[in-house]
Amino acid sequence: MNRCAQFLLALSLAAGAAAPAAAQGTIQRNFPHSALRGNVVFLTPPAITLNGRNTLTAPAFRVHGMNNLLVMTGQLVGAKAIVDYTTDLEGHLLEAWILTPAEIARQPWPTTAEQAAAWAFDPIAQTWTKP
Repeated sequence: MNRCAQFLLALSLAAGAAAPAAAQGTIQRNFPHSALRGNVVFLTPPAITLNGRNTLTAPAFRVHGMNNLLVMTGQLVGAKAIVDYTTDLEGHLLEAWILTPAEIARQPWPTTAEQAAAWAFDPIAQTWTKP
C-alpha cells in the first residue's frame, strides 16, 4: 500500500511540474513528415469537407485539439479549422491536429503530396524548406 501512495505522490508532482509549461503554451507538437496543411469543416461524423472537397474520416480517425488532447468528433460538428492532417490509403482523413496561431504562422507547409515530395522537412525544427 505504501508503494502505491509513493507512486501517486510522484505522479501528482510530475503532473504539477508539467502544468505550467502547458499553460504557457510552450509545448511543441511534432507533426509527421506526411502531414499536410488544409482547411476542414467537420460535418456529422464521419462526413467532413477537406479543402473544399466532401470526404469521410477513416474508421480510426483521431483529432487533436490546440492543447494536443484528443477531441470527440461530435463536439466539432459545424466547426471550421486549419489543420495539419494525414490520410489513409483510401484518402480518408486519418489524423488531424487543429493548429494554434503560432503553428499556422509557421510557413511554408505543404498542402499537397507533390509539394511534400519536392520540399525538405526538418523533423526537429518542424519546418519545411522549398528547393
